[in-house]
Amino acid sequence: MKKHEKVAFIQEELEKLYPNPPIPLDHSDSYTLLIAVLLSAQCTDARVNTVTPSLFELASTPDEMTKVTIDAIKAIIRPCGLSPAKSKNIHRLSEILMEQHQGNVPNSFEALEALPGVGHKTASVVMAQAFDVPAFPVDTHIHRLMFRWGLTNGKSVEQTERDAKRLFPEEKWNDLHLQIIFYAREFSPARGLKWETDHLLRLCGRPSEQRKWSPVFPRKR
Repeated sequence: MKKHEKVAFIQEELEKLYPNPPIPLDHSDSYTLLIAVLLSAQCTDARVNTVTPSLFELASTPDEMTKVTIDAIKAIIRPCGLSPAKSKNIHRLSEILMEQHQGNVPNSFEALEALPGVGHKTASVVMAQAFDVPAFPVDTHIHRLMFRWGLTNGKSVEQTERDAKRLFPEEKWNDLHLQIIFYAREFSPARGLKWETDHLLRLCGRPSEQRKWSPVFPRKR
């Protein structure tokens, strides 16, 4: 299967499996999404979703968050990990939103990435999911599958993002990054992969990855 055929097939299969992929992080607006994505660094979405109701009950707007102490934020978000840094970043970015953006989450990569604790991936998620701007946030799941499928060399998430944007049509990016995440969680985990259920690996996989996981694929000698 040639690369362009593989890309088209993967896109078609993901669309069949996840035609309307939901946003995994619970939120009510761009600000609560921003905070949830920030909390998801080195933490599962499921755990973030157990923490944010209490946090947003305490403060769900930048103005409210600036009036809460860092220690109060830290006490709530501790289960997400990295709570000392995350609590400071949440408090300070809320102050910056009030000081520089009239309490609104900015809808540009440059302004988002200037906020404390907000890197390119977080900014990409917010731009895609809050503002419907084409972006391709690359997390560990997408990085893993793009390599397994032979669509990137796996050397860096930056390269994976460039390759994803080059290979897939821009109008599909926002759905595709979610569809790949859902597929990775359901069928193609980092460990415990089941060859018989990961049909994209069987049909589109990099030969070295197929040899690694297949009970029948001939081993390279």
